[in-house]
Amino acid sequence: MLLDAAKLGQVDDTMHTEPEPGDVTAAPLPTSLEQFLAGVDGRAFRFAELGLRHREDALDAVQDSMMKMLGYRDRPAAEWSPLFWSILRNRIVDIQRRGLFRLRWLVPGSTDKDGEPVDWADDGPDPSRNHDSREAWSRISEAMRTLPTRQREAFTLRVLEELDVADTARVMGCSEGSVKTHLSRAREALQRQLEEFR
Repeated sequence: MLLDAAKLGQVDDTMHTEPEPGDVTAAPLPTSLEQFLAGVDGRAFRFAELGLRHREDALDAVQDSMMKMLGYRDRPAAEWSPLFWSILRNRIVDIQRRGLFRLRWLVPGSTDKDGEPVDWADDGPDPSRNHDSREAWSRISEAMRTLPTRQREAFTLRVLEELDVADTARVMGCSEGSVKTHLSRAREALQRQLEEFR
């Protein structure tokens, strides 16, 4: 089962095929690093939040990764995506290793640093659609949190971020075969967990 990242709904497998090298319909590369970072910020935050399970740490990880990317602005635009995801993944691992990983969101009545209840509401114009999207994202993120880290990373980078196998392997620091194995196992586990949600 594949999920469309924008709608968080089930999509057809034919929509997620890898572009051919001479394919002119492939998404155009961003013209500036700022444009690239503006286009990836929301997805990067969700990726970091799933890995860290803490909103402020996720924001810090994304901000640190974006700041580090500024040092690579002279690299070709085709390299920005795998490079950014490698930097972000490494930053997430650093935060986890340093003991900043907190599970405050699990405690009933969780509050932010100011003592206010954590507000997960979206300020979008359509409450019904936002509710459905939040419920879908809640179930998907809950299911993804149960996945082992490597499977979650493989699924996020290959399916949601649509990186190819080689770039995903480079980001994760493993072989292409390992990426395929992790992705296959992640898809099976998510399909089992989300079967009733269809």
